[in-house]
Amino acid sequence: METYDVMPSSNLFIRKLESFHPLSGEDKKLLDRYSRPLREVPAKQDIIAEGERPSSVFVIISGFACRYKLIESGRRQIMAYMLPGDTCDFNMFILKRMDYGIAALSRCQVLELSRAAILEMTEHPAITRALWWANLVDEATMREWLVNIGQRSAERRIGHLLCEILTRLEIVGLAKGNTFSLPVTQTDLADTLGMTVVHANRMLTSLRIRGLIEIDARKLIIKDAERLRAFSGFNPNYLHLGAGLADAQSEKETPS
Repeated sequence: METYDVMPSSNLFIRKLESFHPLSGEDKKLLDRYSRPLREVPAKQDIIAEGERPSSVFVIISGFACRYKLIESGRRQIMAYMLPGDTCDFNMFILKRMDYGIAALSRCQVLELSRAAILEMTEHPAITRALWWANLVDEATMREWLVNIGQRSAERRIGHLLCEILTRLEIVGLAKGNTFSLPVTQTDLADTLGMTVVHANRMLTSLRIRGLIEIDARKLIIKDAERLRAFSGFNPNYLHLGAGLADAQSEKETPS
């Protein structure tokens, strides 16, 4: 019978995967073994650029990164944020060429997992299930972002994004008292939410005036999380919090 550890890991990659599926001590030892060395990537630099041939899968250990596309005019559309503990598309290593780029929004520590490492990890059923859940949540988040950009007002778009970031950072223990580090610029927010920098600034100001948020030295304080969630129409169901854990527990309790 497989036993599972109950203490949270200090390894954010493990902590994130554990939020989707329980991991045994053996699973964690394997993940820990592949969690070194880390690559330092300065802010505003590509982790991997569009057109490059991927040979690794990247995991963000610290900092914020993004998935993005450039169009002919040089404009950038940010399509996803990768936060600490997040895997940057664990199927990426099967691509011949990248059709998008992944860049560091802030200084990042990045783990590079080789094809061999991924293949060994996927020999462990619990790790495989956790990676599947992570991938499913990534796809669900992309769908929610499409709805956010296409159907919500600019002010609610920003509010929704801030609620999502808070929830995702809470999963890995990086948000305290509705306060978290937000190492992104207003240009990054504008490129994420399909608006100008001036408009992004105005919307942040509006949220401050409403008493919903406060920004202090790159830290964002959500002053009334419930009210911001209601105002922005934020429902965390697309993040499937605890869904994988619940399924795993149900399977363990089902008699064979």
